[in-house]
Amino acid sequence: MLQTLVNAFKSKDVRKKMIFTLILLFIYRIGAWMPLPGVDVAQFAAGVVGEGGFFELLSSISGGALENGAILALGVAPYINSSIIVQLLTFIIPSWQAMSKQGDAGKKRIQMYTRIGTLVMSIAQAVGIVLAFNSDGLLFRGVWQGAPEWVTGVIVVMLLVAGGLFVMWLGERITEKGVGNGLSLILFVGILSTAGTMLYRAAEGAVDGNLNYLWNILIFLVAVLVIFTAIVFIDLSQRKIPVQYSNQMRGRKMYGGQATHIPIKINSSGVMPIIFTMAIVGLPQIMMAMFWPTSTAYEWYSDYMGMGSWPYIVITSVMIFGFTFFYNQLIFNPEDVARQIQQNGGFIPTIRPGKPMVDYLKKVTNRITFFGAIFLATLALVPALVFKGLAGDAGLSNLLVNSFSATGLLIVVTVALEFNRQLEAQLLSKQYRGFLNK
Repeated sequence: MLQTLVNAFKSKDVRKKMIFTLILLFIYRIGAWMPLPGVDVAQFAAGVVGEGGFFELLSSISGGALENGAILALGVAPYINSSIIVQLLTFIIPSWQAMSKQGDAGKKRIQMYTRIGTLVMSIAQAVGIVLAFNSDGLLFRGVWQGAPEWVTGVIVVMLLVAGGLFVMWLGERITEKGVGNGLSLILFVGILSTAGTMLYRAAEGAVDGNLNYLWNILIFLVAVLVIFTAIVFIDLSQRKIPVQYSNQMRGRKMYGGQATHIPIKINSSGVMPIIFTMAIVGLPQIMMAMFWPTSTAYEWYSDYMGMGSWPYIVITSVMIFGFTFFYNQLIFNPEDVARQIQQNGGFIPTIRPGKPMVDYLKKVTNRITFFGAIFLATLALVPALVFKGLAGDAGLSNLLVNSFSATGLLIVVTVALEFNRQLEAQLLSKQYRGFLNK
């Protein structure tokens, strides 16, 4: 990967794209530190860290932007939620499913719906944040002395919504003119920034003479190294189903006669099952944090069923296991694959065409998905158990669990590998263009 980066900087075109990407990511990090007017940043940060649930998780994936009371506090969360909803509707609504198969025109319409959904989710999350934190007295009139309190709330909501849409715009520009998927890179940078902040706090504690923090750092680094290695190993693992294509005469030319394979990855669903599970399991706590933050029910739920609690960890692992099978059925249909193979004159050796081929593909995918589901469920369980067992203060422990949860670990590794693949693809494409121009 380091060699790929070196080669990329040697290429003028790729180097420009990488510099453009870094500049936009730097702009995002500046926005993650620009405070909202009318917000007491110190009290706001104390409320986020002490809450230990949805808001701390939202702050961790945005690189501490919510903890800083920043304009870009929403980060990529509205776009991610909107993308999940639109993707599910695409599978459920027949007209949307047909639209997704209409090429670039269909993709543009789906992208438009995703942007509209991002606006709606940004408004909903901004209003929820203002209601939750204003009930604790963390908002104040600030520069608008003498103005009604709701004026400050409206302005803060407008700025948060504008920040959420600006992050979406940054991500789309990186995807269009930079290298890699822009929103994934923004999420990647946010998670790494949170991890860096956590390590800095732990280092401060170790310097002050608290050896527990030193052990925290060592155990954390070893655990992350082991988990990263496992993620990379599973992400690159795949089962290759051999496919043989027979010779076919089309006009005066002979086609086919080649051997290929169908690659089926162990973790083909990526982080989607984890995101689906977190959206469903965390919904009750999110709603109570937004609208009933001072209620007894919210305190009980946060202590016994909230994010980071033992029931939450177990329920999350079980649901991830089930959602992995569900999502895999959405993205890989054995009947469609078998039909395409037969239409192109192909066959799987020792497997009869028709229903036997479909049954064979189902059996193989179910077995592979089973191991992928176990991997994702374990990945959701083990980091939380390891990081919750670390000594030190509760805030540091919560930050560990949130910043390097199963989602964070998978996103960091997956985005890094995908970024490396895109760099290699662009370098290879440039070599081909140079070869053809000679």
